[in-house]
Amino acid sequence: MVGGEITALHVHLGIELGETLTPHNREEPSSKMTIKTPVIPFIFAFHNLTYSLKSRRKIKLPGIVCQKAAKVVHTPSSDGKMLLNDISGVAREGEILGILGPSGSGKSTMLDALASRISTESLKGSVTMNGEILEAGTLKMISAYVMQDDLLFPMLTVEETLMFSAEFRLPRSTSKSKKMERVQAVIDELGLRNAANTLIGDEGHRGISGGERRRVSIGVDIIHGPILLFLDEPTSGLDSSCAFMVVKVLQRIARSGRIVILSVHQPSSRVVGLLDHLMFLSQGQTVYYGSPTNISIFLSDFGHPIPENEDKTEFMLDLYRELEGVPGGTQSIVEFNKSWQKSQKGSTFDSDYSKGLGGLSLREALRACISRVNHIYGDVNGTAETSANSEFANPFWVEIIVLAKRWLTNSKRMPKWFILQIGGVVFVGSIIASLFWQLDKTEGGIQERIGFFAFIIRTIFFGCTDVLEVFLQDRYIFMRETAYNAYRRSSYVLYHSIIAIPQLFILSILLASITFPFVGLDGGYSSFLFYFFAIFASFWAGNSLVSLVSGPVSQPHTPTVMLGYIVVMPWIGAFLLFSGFFIQRNRIPSYWIWFHYISVVKYPFQAVFLNEFDNPNLCLVEGVDKSCLVTGSDIVTKLDATDLGKWSCLWITVALGVFFRILFYLFLLFGSKNKRK
Repeated sequence: MVGGEITALHVHLGIELGETLTPHNREEPSSKMTIKTPVIPFIFAFHNLTYSLKSRRKIKLPGIVCQKAAKVVHTPSSDGKMLLNDISGVAREGEILGILGPSGSGKSTMLDALASRISTESLKGSVTMNGEILEAGTLKMISAYVMQDDLLFPMLTVEETLMFSAEFRLPRSTSKSKKMERVQAVIDELGLRNAANTLIGDEGHRGISGGERRRVSIGVDIIHGPILLFLDEPTSGLDSSCAFMVVKVLQRIARSGRIVILSVHQPSSRVVGLLDHLMFLSQGQTVYYGSPTNISIFLSDFGHPIPENEDKTEFMLDLYRELEGVPGGTQSIVEFNKSWQKSQKGSTFDSDYSKGLGGLSLREALRACISRVNHIYGDVNGTAETSANSEFANPFWVEIIVLAKRWLTNSKRMPKWFILQIGGVVFVGSIIASLFWQLDKTEGGIQERIGFFAFIIRTIFFGCTDVLEVFLQDRYIFMRETAYNAYRRSSYVLYHSIIAIPQLFILSILLASITFPFVGLDGGYSSFLFYFFAIFASFWAGNSLVSLVSGPVSQPHTPTVMLGYIVVMPWIGAFLLFSGFFIQRNRIPSYWIWFHYISVVKYPFQAVFLNEFDNPNLCLVEGVDKSCLVTGSDIVTKLDATDLGKWSCLWITVALGVFFRILFYLFLLFGSKNKRK
């Protein structure tokens, strides 16, 4: 499978579908040539999907010394909880497949299996498109996954949210006007015209309704026109009217030439009426697969006819819930479903699964689609087929620009966070300056200056922990967008670093300007400039360290700000302990000296300390005869801060910040796959 062909298909076909297949355009004739579906149908099939959680069994080993209690060794066991058990089915272009069942039935697991969100080592069976095995990378290019939670930036409007998604998903070669046309088409397709200029909103800001928010989440993931659309309980948390409207929109999306697969907990009869095929799951097994209209026949043949005026879906769910409580009850309906499916005359699963696309391979179908798109656009050179050589729509620098632009748009509407940061720095800086006001050059004043340096560096590092909350709030948006190649993880890390620099610069200049003159530090303008750089490097290293910690603690199921604080606070405390302030370098035990050199607090503390005292002409204590009893160099020697110069300490601090950013990237690269093991 050629990745460029697939990328070109879903980018360009997505734009064309948006322009030609919305309700608005169907009502008004267009002079443009339209795509009539189904012209080249796609058939998505899955066969014998099986997935279980491996348990660990205990093996007792006899004690060897003094009849000690037997040791217990945990080893992987072949026995485990079966989450999916031999499930097969098919979903066709233009149709919706609904996966139903009570909590714990395996709906979300099934959806993850189809969307390649389970590692191939654990998932058994095959997933194909038009009879060809779908690799995970290929599936990402032609599909989108809408999570159950609405993961959106609150201070962006509906139109802005979709436009930024278009900037990520559509290639740079697509003009701004074409992207805006696509956004407007999606807004009309989702029925969001009246809310287009309304903020998304959150708990603290009034915005669009829950149903509209869900439709925006869908729009973000269909902006590039994916062939496959997976949705995890899109009606969850919505009232019946909103749920019906959302599924009605999904039906319209499917009819425009896509395959829609969704999980539903307990849909209303109106919602079920919009679904083309249903798959009922119980304890990871299929208890019914087929059309909603055949449920009554199926249950009647099973010996449980639906009573008059009873909702067939609710009756089906209630029935096999009861069977789950009876020994062998679930297995009886599972086996009956298998035999009933085989007995159905004209079953299309086997024929579709074996023949695929009427003799056309997936590669041929994609090429035909691209050729048609080239014809529609008048692209005689076939750039739609040749321009997409990467799995990402844009180069990394474009991704960085779009990420920064989105952040600026969202942040300028809620400046409170940065204003509070500035206020906090001014307040703390003023308190410190008033406490260490105009320190003298006596022996006590020297100790107070050293204490001031240690305290201000410590304050900077602990103050940087607010980055945890910012990143953890955005972690799910990041994971959703990178899971399906909206942008690179490296672009995110670079953008994250770039936007931090001007903020840290402002905070550094404020803190340095408040404390340097009022504490009475020496050295004039050049000394102040270095002091500012050291403060800035401290902010940079501290921000990078906390970003690094936010990487591993932001993984699924471990996402609390409190956990981040629990991890980062002891590390900063340990770095401060070994910085050389509480105990001098020459008095640190040899088995701990390594920690002194990896302490990120050591280097900025030593830099500002040397900036103040590393001057042989600086006289700190004068004798009776005006002779100098204690010079700045004497203090440096006494504190054993002679191993590195101040500029070396400054550059090491900056380098440590870069190193933490690289580690942060590696954690995001390998630790945020959002896949089940």
